[in-house]
Amino acid sequence: MAQVTRIGLDTSKRVFQVHGVDASERVVVRRKLSREQVLKFFAELEPTLVALEACGASHYWARELQSLGHEVRLLPPQYVKPYVKRGKSDAKDAEAICEAASRPTMRFVAVKSRDEQAALMQLRVRSLLVKQRTMLSNAIRGHAAEFGVTAAKGLGHLPALLERARAALPEMAWGLLLVLAEQLAALDREIAAIERRVKAWARDQPLCRRLMQVPGIGVMGAVTTVLTAPAPETFRSGRQFSAWIGLTPREDSTAGKSNPTRISREGDEELRRLLVAGAMAIVKLAKRGRGPALLDRPAGAQVAEARRHRLRQQDRAHPLGDDAARRGLPGAATGRDRRLSGGSSGRPR
Repeated sequence: MAQVTRIGLDTSKRVFQVHGVDASERVVVRRKLSREQVLKFFAELEPTLVALEACGASHYWARELQSLGHEVRLLPPQYVKPYVKRGKSDAKDAEAICEAASRPTMRFVAVKSRDEQAALMQLRVRSLLVKQRTMLSNAIRGHAAEFGVTAAKGLGHLPALLERARAALPEMAWGLLLVLAEQLAALDREIAAIERRVKAWARDQPLCRRLMQVPGIGVMGAVTTVLTAPAPETFRSGRQFSAWIGLTPREDSTAGKSNPTRISREGDEELRRLLVAGAMAIVKLAKRGRGPALLDRPAGAQVAEARRHRLRQQDRAHPLGDDAARRGLPGAATGRDRRLSGGSSGRPR
């Protein structure tokens, strides 16, 4: 076999497809492997570049291949799709992965360690348990409402609802409601235990501690950001990070005309939800006069100064252009002067 310089590996549960090329981009290996043959095949190869899609179990395979001396790159599936030729097969997918990995501007996903995956699993399990708790809470409220027992919104009002339901519901209905209440209490205990472990993990991470100093970002938001987002140095600005989590408008432009649409909603949905919830909490506190003094910070002062500069530039603007403003023509009255005089233009009355 000729020297393989790059391999695209399409993974699945049982069947794996290999597509390899040499330095001249000529195909030198195209082979189907079973799960048991994968590590044996790569152990016999010289260290090379192996590309995989970032999907289920990809981080496990990446770590295993790295332990064999190979350089591993994980590609987002949406970036591989444009390189798939007509039709769909494992061989074409592996070829597309191999081709996409050769692009100089391709973006890759960092390989997670076992500990990082375990910490991320805690967040995923907590999210599932919270959804189940909400389902049980709604079921309890719905069944109790059939007998005229209601309560205000929030989990904190459920104990009072159950107390009133004990006397208002028939014995059979109360027994069934008690089953749901016991499951709800068990979920509360499991969620609290997971949150304690997540907080302990966050205390040991310097980046998490820094993120938690930002208003609106708590433990869950900081841990989710650290575990799901790329390294901070990947982004040149905050707007790039906003685009990565899907908070910037989606572009649908052509022929030189810009046509931004709704926000793209790409990236990690859970991270976007946590950051938006934290930002809205800060906005609500600010409306009540109890929010953090963001403009007292250096960054906030720079934003305020930039806004004042834009206003000054607008005031100096003239409908006939800058030359008219410098020559002192009648229309050179500033925007502030026009507002004070009550006129809509700079022409004398």
